[in-house]
Amino acid sequence: MRARIYKPARNAMQSGTAKTRDWVLEYVPQTPRALDPLMGWTSAADTQAQVRMNFPTKQAALDYALENGIDAVVQEPKPRKPNIRPGGYGENFATNRRGVWTH
Repeated sequence: MRARIYKPARNAMQSGTAKTRDWVLEYVPQTPRALDPLMGWTSAADTQAQVRMNFPTKQAALDYALENGIDAVVQEPKPRKPNIRPGGYGENFATNRRGVWTH
């Protein structure tokens, strides 16, 4: 059974890094999903595709996969450049501003 170990990317709707610190072990689906002809719902016969486990470190996820005989592939995260402004949000309300600040 194959699985992948990765660090999830941040959501496009959030600016912080919540829920992106843990490593995730997720099984690769063995069978394709199928559409139900009557209702139009998608279904799959593979229940392992629903399993998603979180680990604090990459090594913990690799150790779990090794102990349970899971063939795991690690996807390294791409480094993210920090988006830190020099003055921060409080600079918008600074009293020592040289020019007029308006919308």
